[in-house]
Amino acid sequence: MDKIKALIVDDSIVYRTQVKAVLQTLSEVDVVAVASNGKLALDRMSLSPIDLVILDLEMPEMDGIQTLKEMKRLGLKSKVIVFSSVSKRGAEITMEALSLGASDFVTKPDGATSGNPQDKIKSLLLPKLQGLFPERFSLEARELPLSKPSGKYPRIIWDLFKPQIVVIGSSTGGPAALEKIFSQLVGPLNCPIVIAQHMPPLFTATLVERLGKISGIPAKEASDGEELQKNHIYIAPGNYHLRLKSDSGKVFLQLDQGEQINFVRPAVDPLFETAAAIFKDKCLGIVLTGMGADGKVGAEFIKNLGGAMMIQDQKSCVVFGMPGAVHASGAYDRMETLDGLASILMEKVCMGNVRGRHYV
Repeated sequence: MDKIKALIVDDSIVYRTQVKAVLQTLSEVDVVAVASNGKLALDRMSLSPIDLVILDLEMPEMDGIQTLKEMKRLGLKSKVIVFSSVSKRGAEITMEALSLGASDFVTKPDGATSGNPQDKIKSLLLPKLQGLFPERFSLEARELPLSKPSGKYPRIIWDLFKPQIVVIGSSTGGPAALEKIFSQLVGPLNCPIVIAQHMPPLFTATLVERLGKISGIPAKEASDGEELQKNHIYIAPGNYHLRLKSDSGKVFLQLDQGEQINFVRPAVDPLFETAAAIFKDKCLGIVLTGMGADGKVGAEFIKNLGGAMMIQDQKSCVVFGMPGAVHASGAYDRMETLDGLASILMEKVCMGNVRGRHYV
């Protein structure tokens, strides 16, 4: 199998050198070029196809955002991992980069990071590469048929199903997927939507701002002990698990920094499991694009307690790992494109007029 043809774009010769050294240790990758800005990178991309672009966001002459816009205009399909700084500004431009088609991001190690910087860069990049190019790393990556859900779970009658909560889990590719879905929703909502997206602090706060702005629905990071309210979008803050707790007929948000689950925090499973335990057959779960299998156990909880599960289809996923794990378990009712998921949400939870249609 051909190697992954990689292009490294960074104005810092130190980072270019370190990233190149890391990628050259991987037999699956061939670093075909490096560039100090987006203009030079685009010139190189015009010569022959590039599979992977490692892209710095802050560069002179043509920065990462301008580069992504031009790649989109030119129809270039390279997968892009962007390097981001850990700051509010870094989070904002990273969210913009993801909305423009970047596949994923990593945060640049700073000078205070202990240990070998190349080891740190490799620990950040390798899982991303394995998720984006599983077939090159001899991982499971086959085109799955649109098989039917398992018959071992309670069947949902969609015409009668009316959720009292929607819980969503996502990871790699999730921010852009969420933005596409929420850009099609118009409030008020007749139930809350609670999201666990694998992202660090600052980045989840920026995602909240973007989803609230594009949807017009009140959105916020979850606060510990806060009562769950209809017509609100809640997102688990970075580095915190989010669970739901019922008390005296009310439902509250609970945050904790317990051990990582499925190697991440926040994790999808604890949110799904606690939502299912409280709302049972009125719970609607959705698993979007992402690496790994987080959400599979939670999906099984939802289905076993009579709720409904939807997953994003393989073709529209950046990485089919999470929805693929649910697919393999059979613990789902529908597999849909992002537009299909948005359409169902509009019908089930939007109370008013949506793109000229009225739902009762």
